[in-house]
Amino acid sequence: MSKLLELFKEHPTSVGESYLQHMAASFSFGVPMLMASFAALIHGIFPFLFLKTGSTIIARLYDRMVVNRARSTTH
Repeated sequence: MSKLLELFKEHPTSVGESYLQHMAASFSFGVPMLMASFAALIHGIFPFLFLKTGSTIIARLYDRMVVNRARSTTH
């Protein structure tokens, strides 16, 4: 059981977060990614809808994850 607990905590700890903090951060990326996916699928059927929705969401997520990432020097 302790090995299983270690698996749940290893990565979040490596990025300076608790399990719940990491879950919240992951959800804050996952939910918009789902929205972008649905927008892209609907756009594929109805090309006049959601013209830039998917790409706008992806650009914002990229900005959050890569461009403006605050990294600790200890991780």
